[in-house]
Amino acid sequence: MADENVFEVGATMAGHYGATATGVTFAETTFVGAWNVQGNAGDPAFDDAVRGAFGLSLPVASNTSIRNGALTALWLGPRSWLVVASEEPTIADLESRRDAVNAARGALFDVTASRVAWTIAGPQAATVLAKGCPLDFHPRAFGEGACAQSVFGHVNALFYRRAASTVFTLMVARSLARDAWHFLCQSAAQYGYDVLRPRPF
Repeated sequence: MADENVFEVGATMAGHYGATATGVTFAETTFVGAWNVQGNAGDPAFDDAVRGAFGLSLPVASNTSIRNGALTALWLGPRSWLVVASEEPTIADLESRRDAVNAARGALFDVTASRVAWTIAGPQAATVLAKGCPLDFHPRAFGEGACAQSVFGHVNALFYRRAASTVFTLMVARSLARDAWHFLCQSAAQYGYDVLRPRPF
């Protein structure tokens, strides 16, 4: 376990950092696939194509999500979603499924390699996130299953509240992950935080 050394804040090695208490925990969030889906959810052909590609419907209410087994669909905008697979099997024969979505006047992009995510949990999780984001993370405003795009510090980010009331997922572009991680650790240092082993999305 790491000692309370301010110079260790921002390290990625599992251990305890910051203040003596543990107000929040961080863990890399692993996933085997992530796809941006675009189209008109009100179009039956598009809906059928997405169901055929992923086996789940897309959420149509703003800032909501739908989870079905290892797959989670996150609402990004009126015509855009992110579908994340937490574990194998990945989506087989993606090329033909992409063609089906394209034929239904939609689009399907593999963005797996471009994203990095962390699980943030614990009694101070919402407070730590609020230090760098203008969203209201109170359960009344950002309930279970909620998701929203905003910023964390100066980095564009996607926030998702998992089933547990104090568990969040923060996802950013891989190219900006280092900046987001350092800001996350600095924001949590006063409460004390543990870096845990990776966990699935």
